[in-house]
Amino acid sequence: MLLIDAHLDLAMNALEWNRNLGLEVAQIRAAEADMQQKGRGNGTTTLPELRRGEVFLSVVTVISRTARANSPSSGTACQEISYAKAQGQLAYYRVLESQGETRLILDAAGLEEHVKGWPPGGGDVPLGFILSMEGADPIVWPEQVHSWYADGLRQISLSHYGVSAYAHGTGTEGGLVGEGKALLREMEKAGIVLDLTHLADQAFWEALDHFDGRVLASHNNCRALVPGGRQFTDEQIQAVIGRDGVIGAALDAWMLYPDWIKGETDPEVLTLATVADHIDHVCQLAGDSLHAAIGSDLDGGYGTEQTPGDLDTIADLQKLVDLLRHKGYADVDIEGIFYRNWLRFYGEAWR
Repeated sequence: MLLIDAHLDLAMNALEWNRNLGLEVAQIRAAEADMQQKGRGNGTTTLPELRRGEVFLSVVTVISRTARANSPSSGTACQEISYAKAQGQLAYYRVLESQGETRLILDAAGLEEHVKGWPPGGGDVPLGFILSMEGADPIVWPEQVHSWYADGLRQISLSHYGVSAYAHGTGTEGGLVGEGKALLREMEKAGIVLDLTHLADQAFWEALDHFDGRVLASHNNCRALVPGGRQFTDEQIQAVIGRDGVIGAALDAWMLYPDWIKGETDPEVLTLATVADHIDHVCQLAGDSLHAAIGSDLDGGYGTEQTPGDLDTIADLQKLVDLLRHKGYADVDIEGIFYRNWLRFYGEAWR
């Protein structure tokens, strides 16, 4: 079944981890076999594997945090460096596009053209990419967002781990900071989608109060199933649903399994059935299947040591089809969760 993945850090893998994503997963694992860093030798996602998994469209990121005294997370010395690093990641996507491997989707017409042009089995048609920024530090001042829009950026999350220039994120408590409200105003003018993922609870609600554009959560799970600030409460999920947003289920194990200890818990204790549980929870809160989807975050700084034990590569997301059927979902609902809900969202957001 066709699949849209709403969150993949492909350029980070290429530039920060020096991975040639044109290779097969097995080739990259072999090249990293002697590396000790977390996630090395356990990667799941390459361009050939996206095709194998029928992931015909992905939301791909540029990401570069800036370090600051009040933030627990590492990063660059200043936002200007974050900007330059993120531009380098954009250059990676551009060279893939120039080689005919991928294409950046910029508007509703381009989205429709990509969908209509995708043949059964995919063939040699370029993979579709929508450009997102995870954590807004590469935007040095709010008005610069318009330059980023001209570069193809269509989606922004205000913060990642720690505190960004604009908002408190994962692992912190607090709201919008600095020129956060000004950035939201400029995003709204540009027509850029706000990704609520990674925002601290207070920042989540303040962002919704100060942004009237389209919102989503690209890769977020459910706090009712797994306690912790990285997941959304039912109230937050319902707020996204109330704004006609979509929530993508993520595959990072500590967001799926209560009390998961990174580097210690055996991934075999967790299966993709738990991902289906989080998708189902969103659907039950919504009363329909129109707001649930997938944003895997696979290879987002980890590998199979921190994913469900029955997932070897991103192509195994296709196992969710039968798992959702087992829960009673009809094929039309599963198609929505796999790709139609994201298509509807972006098609409407870009009108």
